[in-house]
Amino acid sequence: MNLPSSLNRLVKSQVKMSGFKLWWIEGAFAILLLLVPGNLGWGKEGHYATCKIAESFLSEEALKAVKELLPETAEGDLASVCSWPDEIKHRYNWRWTSELHYVDTPDFRCNYDYCRDCHDSSGVKDNCVTGAIYNYTEQLVTGYNASNSVVNYNLTEALMFLSHYIGDVHQPLHVSFTSDEGGNTITVRWYKRKTNLHHVWDSDIIESAMKTFYDKDLDVMISAIEKNISDTWSNDISSWGNCTSGEEVCPDPWASESIKFACNYAYRNATPGTTLGDDYFLSRLPVVEMRLAQGGVRLAATLNRIFDSRPSIAHKLASFGNIQPTCQIASS
Repeated sequence: MNLPSSLNRLVKSQVKMSGFKLWWIEGAFAILLLLVPGNLGWGKEGHYATCKIAESFLSEEALKAVKELLPETAEGDLASVCSWPDEIKHRYNWRWTSELHYVDTPDFRCNYDYCRDCHDSSGVKDNCVTGAIYNYTEQLVTGYNASNSVVNYNLTEALMFLSHYIGDVHQPLHVSFTSDEGGNTITVRWYKRKTNLHHVWDSDIIESAMKTFYDKDLDVMISAIEKNISDTWSNDISSWGNCTSGEEVCPDPWASESIKFACNYAYRNATPGTTLGDDYFLSRLPVVEMRLAQGGVRLAATLNRIFDSRPSIAHKLASFGNIQPTCQIASS
């Protein structure tokens, strides 16, 4: 399969940067000890919840593959390493990943288009969260069960990146307006504390929900979301997990959902200097919990498709090639 040139560079750089593959193989897993649930302060809780929900929907085959690929320190728990991409993105050798966590869209249009929007701040195409999801899905599809002479991907990294970025694309302000940097430049108060709008959606809503409704226990909150999946949202699970035409992964509709939620909920009544309190919190919490649920269900469905041994690799690659967005270059 031929990837767009810029995405192909991203694939290659993921393998080469800082000799990380060698570092990993040599067994230096100690840094990942920082990521176990006991050390969670938020920023990580949303990703932990998404991946923990996903674990309960993995097929037997997918669960086996995931456990094979996880680093030893994860002890078979995908959720414990789902924040790893956030941990490393500011390190010198991993700064190239920092723009893969989001996609900026034109201000106030409230829509997303891959060919228009998926590029980094230098204009390099395919370098955004949806492009990264396509990239790491492709690595896992081509790399798992393939001979080492053919594949040169670090599949452990690919699994952790994919799991994290599927969580990111479901956070509405990770698909949002360019000028305010996804709400990062919109200063507000969350009750009495000064913060920014992006942090409200990354952290404060979930943290307040845990304190108010879930006895300050993330596992209790996850259990409540899983109960809603099996009860309130039971008729939606199939449509949440499906991709049309048999694709392995379909992040573009998920991004389109996020920008709509950003416009209808995140940005609404949250202008600079606003104090956000009970009205905002209680009306936005259901959106946050549904996005965590959708991210978990969709991550599991994607991993189930990747690791399903029934379709041949050739069939998977043909299907994957059909869903990779093809962007025409505008004539000058």
